[in-house]
Amino acid sequence: QGQLVQSGGGLVQAGGSLRLSCAASGNMVRINTMAWYRQAPGKQRELVASITSGGSANYADSVKGRFTISRDNAKNTVSLQMNSLKPEDTAVYFCKSNTYFGDYWGQGTQVTVSS
Repeated sequence: QGQLVQSGGGLVQAGGSLRLSCAASGNMVRINTMAWYRQAPGKQRELVASITSGGSANYADSVKGRFTISRDNAKNTVSLQMNSLKPEDTAVYFCKSNTYFGDYWGQGTQVTVSS
């Protein structure tokens, strides 16, 4: 068992930057892929970026070149650096870990980008 604890987020003007962090606590072990998802009001949750334990990253087309996902396997953390933010990036962001024992979700954090 274990949990994911998120930090970061908030309100920023368009063109600004934010950084989200997510730390796995408890007995979370054998973590495979870690990822960030987001859900805007009235929309389905969508994958933003993912990264394997080996460091291979994938991004949604909408954030390529603007967002960077990274992880620290020793600390069981994953981060999302978000640059050149747009109003359409406004959403609740969730981190997710895929482990041998199942999937875990963070509590979610609001990111609001004003125009």
